[in-house]
Amino acid sequence: MALLEGKVALVTGGTRGIGEAIVRKFTQEGARVAFTYISSSSAERAQRLVAELGPNARAYQSDAGSYAQAEALVQEVLRDFGKLDILVNNAGITRDTLLLRMTEQQWDEVLQTNLKSVFNLTKHCLKPMLRSGGSIINMSSVVGIFGQAGQANYAASKAGIIGFSKSVAKEYASRGIRCNVIAPGFIETEMTAALDEKTRESYLNAIPMKRFGSGEDVAHACVFLASDLSTYISGQVLSVCGALHT
Repeated sequence: MALLEGKVALVTGGTRGIGEAIVRKFTQEGARVAFTYISSSSAERAQRLVAELGPNARAYQSDAGSYAQAEALVQEVLRDFGKLDILVNNAGITRDTLLLRMTEQQWDEVLQTNLKSVFNLTKHCLKPMLRSGGSIINMSSVVGIFGQAGQANYAASKAGIIGFSKSVAKEYASRGIRCNVIAPGFIETEMTAALDEKTRESYLNAIPMKRFGSGEDVAHACVFLASDLSTYISGQVLSVCGALHT
């Protein structure tokens, strides 16, 4: 039997990169998956993914950084699917620059999209999960653990996700709700593909496994934390990074 058979999952930022890999892997493992995209330019891509994956996937345009939109999204997913077992808070952006050059807007945008979104979706998903338990998986980064020059805003948002998740895990463990964190390292995505060769080589040399990760590597970890294989695991940070962080 598929590992996620009979479960309903909500994945934010599901049209590309890690998010798309999670959506694909979850449906392969038997879950019905709701996933979000934020911009109208991603609508066509979202619909192509739905057409490919079939009736077990459905796309929703929603800004995870908006408290009101997150609330409306969860209600819509509950109407369409009837329940919610898994939440993957994956939506995220970068606005990289050195701190002296960083604008207030660059700080606020990253914290809103990366951290406030996790509060928004987690809060609104808790109530339906209280009925029968659930698994919340929040996407952090190894940068949130050891920092990175030029990414003070991103690192702060990803570190905040870790503290938030550990607190949620303690609050709701007795109610059958688990909350864990995945901290990817250098993963091959459209975002990282834009880096120049010198930068890519520098990152590669720092990774003990001497290869970049794939979206599927992260998706496999998500399947484990979403499934009944991890029913006694909560409040933990799983780094998927090729031993970059040990």
